[in-house]
Amino acid sequence: MGRAGRAVIQEKLPDLVSDYALDFVVVNGENAAGGFGISEQIFIDLIDAGADVVTTGNHVWDQREALVFCTRYDNFLRPLNYPVGTPGKGAGLFTARNGAQVLVMNAMGRVFMNPLDDPFQAVQRELDAAPLGKVSDAVLIDFHAEATSEKQIMGHFADGQASLVVGTHTHAPTADHQILDGGTGFMTDAGMSGDYNSIIGMDHAEPLQRMTNAISTGRFQPALGEATLSGVAVLVDDNTGLAQKIEPVRLGGRLQEHIPSFWVEQD
Repeated sequence: MGRAGRAVIQEKLPDLVSDYALDFVVVNGENAAGGFGISEQIFIDLIDAGADVVTTGNHVWDQREALVFCTRYDNFLRPLNYPVGTPGKGAGLFTARNGAQVLVMNAMGRVFMNPLDDPFQAVQRELDAAPLGKVSDAVLIDFHAEATSEKQIMGHFADGQASLVVGTHTHAPTADHQILDGGTGFMTDAGMSGDYNSIIGMDHAEPLQRMTNAISTGRFQPALGEATLSGVAVLVDDNTGLAQKIEPVRLGGRLQEHIPSFWVEQD
């Protein structure tokens, strides 16, 4: 989320990858450019910091250059349930640092969001094309959605077919990280990497003004205080591709820090 979020990723992610021998990292970058979209240079910076894939969401085209550069990078994903003919791609099979084949897909919800194609059918097509344990060694679904219920439905829909279903979009991390009955890791929302002394990453002043007085006095501006790196980590079984352990990741800023215990145990 904005400059503060980019800074904490660039500061902390390289050491996390090396210190804990992380095999694969996905970063959602849709709010990276001033809170609205992502530029090509910011995408490159996130990859250089240690991200293997950058996902997005409903703000993917806010920086119009994304419509062009999205076709140049296989590891830049926009929601896969955009209509046929939309530039870019929504899923891909990638090689992790340990050699595993990781299917990553980015889908967008429809409840309280822009109307797109059915995300559940779109996700199932990708799951069928590269099934867990046959074509892919791990499957990660970034489900960019507003409604908690829709994100939880996606978790149960993909349970047993994916290693991890993680929600993005609301900018607030949830405390419900768990392994579902079929073995899929799930978290309703990973939260944002950004300044939490804010209104979902934006400086307080303008959101407060609009909400309390119903008057717009300017543009939303990203908060620029010390940021928290926020996300989720999953340990995947090498034999089944299902989740063995799942814990949140929080570093820096105002939120209570948490390093996954299984990272430390393997260190």
